[in-house]
Amino acid sequence: MKLTWILVADGARARIFTTDTPSSPLEEIEDFSHTEGRLHDRDITSDLPGRIKSASAGGHALEQATDPKQHETDNFAHLIAHYLEDAYNVNRFEQLLLVAAPSFLGLLRKHLSEPIKQRVCLELDKDLTMMNATSIRQHLPQFLPHIS
Repeated sequence: MKLTWILVADGARARIFTTDTPSSPLEEIEDFSHTEGRLHDRDITSDLPGRIKSASAGGHALEQATDPKQHETDNFAHLIAHYLEDAYNVNRFEQLLLVAAPSFLGLLRKHLSEPIKQRVCLELDKDLTMMNATSIRQHLPQFLPHIS
């Protein structure tokens, strides 16, 4: 079997597993943590929004252009995509299975380069990051697919 990586991720954690054969157990080889992805918006931003005084009525708070938590999750997706690109360029894997929380899977797809997208042979939109390797394996097909 080609060298296969299984990425299991959400907005705050990403784990990479490998397997020897299409039906063998998973072996964890990497574990990334992005603690900012678990914080609340109020903990990410350092200050409350400013206030604007209106001539016609009372003041109102300025709103942030982007959601801080979403911004941090997007940064993490970019970091993971960059890591995968670097690993692929040095032949650490040949095919990739993506298992991610639905919203994170969408962000991750946005950041993956075309060569990495072509290496993806299975996508599963589930958040399994907190499960052990045996439980994660039970959510995957009995025989993992491969790219011809």
